[in-house]
Amino acid sequence: MNRRTIHTILCYFIAAVWIANGLFCKVLNLVPRHQEIVGRILGDEYAVLLTKAIGISEILMALWILSGIKARWNALAQALIIGIMNMLEFTLVPDLLLWGRLNIIFAGLFILLILYNEFLLNSKPQD
Repeated sequence: MNRRTIHTILCYFIAAVWIANGLFCKVLNLVPRHQEIVGRILGDEYAVLLTKAIGISEILMALWILSGIKARWNALAQALIIGIMNMLEFTLVPDLLLWGRLNIIFAGLFILLILYNEFLLNSKPQD
């Protein structure tokens, strides 16, 4: 398999992660823990609405990934969003995370995968 093929496969995988978290975990509320996290951090009053809004934003992120438009800016945005979100959760709600404070390790690995995929594997930068 060449670099371009691996890059394309990883783009689909990364987009699938965003869709799974956005659609299934947040919009459809199949993993209520996500709404609990939002409620604890941003307040219970608007937790349902904000969780769905975050979920829709995650779905839009997946569509941006699949579009290939401004791919390097997209990778940087993903890294920033994932980093901030996980630092907040690590600090404020570690008891609600799937792997507790170890979640930050998986988040870091996902960030590295995103950056590796875009900045090292992508032989045709779009921007």
